[in-house]
Amino acid sequence: DDDVPGRECVPLESEGAPGVSVTLGVLPGVDIKTFHILNDDVPDEMGLSANSWKGAVGLRGFGDENAEGEDDPPAFMLLPSPAFQKSADDFLRGLSYAFPSCTTFGAIASTVSSLSRARLFRYDASDPQCIQTVGDGCVGVGMKGDIEVRTMVAQGAKPVGGIYRIVSGQDSTIGAIMLDEAATQEDDEAAEPLAEEEEEEEEFKDAKAKAAAAYAKAAVPKPVLAEANYLMKALSDDDQAFMRKAILVGLERGGSMGRTPNELARLAKGEGHRFAVHQVASGGMKDGSITLPLGSVDVQKGTRMRFFVREGKFAKREVEAMWTGYKKRALESSILGGKSFEPTGSLVFTTLDRGTKLFGGKPGYESGVVSSFLPTVPSVSGFFSNGVIGMLDDSEPAGEDVMVHGSSSCHVVFGSKSGRPIYSPARAAAAVSLTTQKSAEEEGGDQSVEKENEERTGSLLNMQNEPAAPRSENGELILKRREVHSGRAISVSAVEWSVAEKTATPTSALEGYMWDKEAEVDRFRERVPLANLLSQCKLSSVDPSKPRPRDWIGPVKEAGADGSFVIIPDCKRTEPTIGSLRKRYDPAKLAKQLTAAGAVAVSVNCDPVLFGGSLEDVTKVREATAKAALDNPSQSDGVVVPPVLASDLLLYPYQLYKLSLAGADAVTLVVGALESKDLLYLTKIAASLKMQVVASVTSEVQIRAVTALTAGSVAALSVSNRELEDFSFDETGERALSLLRSDALVEFREKHGESVPVFAEGRVGIIDRADENGKLSP
Repeated sequence: DDDVPGRECVPLESEGAPGVSVTLGVLPGVDIKTFHILNDDVPDEMGLSANSWKGAVGLRGFGDENAEGEDDPPAFMLLPSPAFQKSADDFLRGLSYAFPSCTTFGAIASTVSSLSRARLFRYDASDPQCIQTVGDGCVGVGMKGDIEVRTMVAQGAKPVGGIYRIVSGQDSTIGAIMLDEAATQEDDEAAEPLAEEEEEEEEFKDAKAKAAAAYAKAAVPKPVLAEANYLMKALSDDDQAFMRKAILVGLERGGSMGRTPNELARLAKGEGHRFAVHQVASGGMKDGSITLPLGSVDVQKGTRMRFFVREGKFAKREVEAMWTGYKKRALESSILGGKSFEPTGSLVFTTLDRGTKLFGGKPGYESGVVSSFLPTVPSVSGFFSNGVIGMLDDSEPAGEDVMVHGSSSCHVVFGSKSGRPIYSPARAAAAVSLTTQKSAEEEGGDQSVEKENEERTGSLLNMQNEPAAPRSENGELILKRREVHSGRAISVSAVEWSVAEKTATPTSALEGYMWDKEAEVDRFRERVPLANLLSQCKLSSVDPSKPRPRDWIGPVKEAGADGSFVIIPDCKRTEPTIGSLRKRYDPAKLAKQLTAAGAVAVSVNCDPVLFGGSLEDVTKVREATAKAALDNPSQSDGVVVPPVLASDLLLYPYQLYKLSLAGADAVTLVVGALESKDLLYLTKIAASLKMQVVASVTSEVQIRAVTALTAGSVAALSVSNRELEDFSFDETGERALSLLRSDALVEFREKHGESVPVFAEGRVGIIDRADENGKLSP
C-alpha cells in the first residue's frame, strides 16, 4: 500500500455492520484436524487417562509423537458458541491435561441476540462428508507439525489503589484483604510520571493523599467490598463511575519475583502481565466478600490482589507496551543465538466492548498496532466476539492460565518452525499479473490484466476510508431520526451481548448523537410524562423560592460595549474527540473560580451522552455562582452573578422544560440537527419559558435558517468550528472564519440587527496564520 510504506498488510476494521471475513492459510507440513463438541460431551469425571479424554472429545491419536519419536505439541483454535461457556473451563482444563504443552487460543462467537444461537461452521478435508453448520457447542481446529503459535492477551484494565494480600478466602470467594505496604510502595516508585497541568497536578496529589490515608486505614484485614467502597473516594469521576457498575480484581500470577513491579513497564520489557484480571460475579452484602466466576480461579491465602478499572487511554498504552515487549523478546532471542521465529500471519480476536467504544477515534486502532509491529506479515484478520480464549502471555508454562477473558483481546502470531519463507498474496498476484501482461504483449493482445488488478486494488483501498456521510444538495448532512426497532448493547457479566434483531447504523456522529439523545428523552418520559412535567413548570413559575430565568445576553453585551474581547467559559467534563478533560471534574468548584475571576456569564454542557454532563450540573453551577458572588463581590456597585447557558442537543420541548426546572437562563440550539419547523417551534417554547436562545451554526445554510426566524427569536449566534460529521474541530479555523466573513452573516445582521452578538467556538481568533510575507499573526 503506497499510503503506508513498508507494510505488507493494512487491516480494515468494520464495527456495528454485517460482514464476512475470510482468511486463507497455506500451511505446508502441518496436520489439520477439525472437531465439534457439545456441552454434554465434555468429560467431567476426574481420573480419566489422557487418551480416554482425547477419545471422548474426538481427538484420539492427535498430537502424539511425530515420525522421529519427538514430542510435537499441537496448537488449538477454539470457536465456541456463547452457550458453551458453562463447559468452557472444564474443556480448557482437560485440553491442558491431555496436551500439556499445547497452545490454545480462540474467541466466543458473537450473536445477534442473547436468545438466538450462534452459527458455527466445520469442514474437514480428510472426511468429505464433514460439512457442518451447527448452532451450539464448540468448533475447534487442531494444528501440529511445521507451525508455531504465540499468543498474548490485552486485558484493557488499569490498576487503581494499592496492592493487597488475601487474608481469607475459599474456592472462588475472597473474604478479607489487607494492604501490602511494601508492594504498594514499590509499585508507586516504579510508576511512570504523568504530565499534568499545574492545577490538575495539585488535584492528583490531593487524590494521592486521600489514597494514602485509605491505605493506612487498610493496614488491617478488611472486607473486600468495604475497601472497594473506600478506595472509590480517591478515584477520578470516570473511574468511580466504572467501579459503581462493575468491580474488577487482579490476582498476582506466579513468577513475579525479580520482575518489574509496574504493569506497563513490565509488559514493555517482555516480562508479561503481573495480574490476571477477573470481573466479580457477586458480592456478599452481609460479610463484604466477593465471588469470582465459578471455576475461574482457586483463591489462595497470601496471594496479592488489587483493583482495576477499564479505561481507553490505559488500554492503548497496554496494547503498545505488550507489542513492545514482544519485539524485545524476539530481539533478545536473536542476539543470544536462540531459535529464530519469523511471523507469517496474525489473528486478532477482540470483544464487542473494545474497538471505538474503548479506544475512540476511527475503527482500526488495535489491528493497526499489530500491522505496525509486524510490517512484513501479509495477513492480519479476526472478528469481534463475546469473549476471548488464551494465555495472557508466554511468560508462564504452556496451558498454565488458559481461560476465557471478558472485555479483552487475544493477539495470535503464526510462524513456521523450520523457517519457511513468507507467502505474500500481494506479491504472488503482482508476479502473476506481470507474467500475464508480458504474455499478452508478446501475443499482441489488447487485454490488460494490470488494469483489472488496479481496479481491484483501488476498490480495496477505498474501503479503508469510511464512506462520507450522505448530504443534501445544499451540503447539509442528511439526518434520520432513530429507528424504534433498532437494538442496543447490554453487558451481562464479562460478556457484552447485542440484543438487536433489526439493526441500524448512524451515517454520521451527529446522527448517532441524535439517536442516543432521543433514547435518553424516551427514558425521561417513561419516568415523568410530559403532562406531569408541565405541571411542575407551572408550579415552579408561581413559587417564589424557585429560580427565575435571568438576562443572559445583557451582561455579555455590556462587557463588550467598549469593543473588548468577551470570553464565555464553558464547563464540560469530556470532549468526544479527546476524552476526559480533567482528572476530577467539579462544576460547582469551577463555577466559584470563574465567578471570582469576573466571568460575566458561563456555559454548562449538561449532555450525558457525549460530554459527560447532567442536568444537576446546571443547578450546581447556578447555586455555586450565586454563593461565590455573595462571598466575593467583584464590583463596588453590587454583587455580580453570572447567568447560566445550558448547552445540550435539544430536539424536543420536553428537554426545554427540564432545563427550565434545572435553573437555566439560556439554552443552545444546534441548528444543524433541526429542521426549520423544529427550530421555529423550539425558539417559541423557549421564549414562553423566558429562556434566551443561542443558535449554534456550522454553515451558511444554517445561518440562513436562523435568519428566517422572527427578529428577536435568538439572543446570539454562535459560529462553531466543529465538523458535525465526526465531531472533530477544524484546527485551521478556516471554517468558522469563512462564516464570519460570509454574505449569510451579513443578511442575518440586516434582519436581526447589529446588536445581536456573534460568538466563535473552536480556537478561532487565536490561531497563528502567515500573511503573504510569511509573518505570523492571529
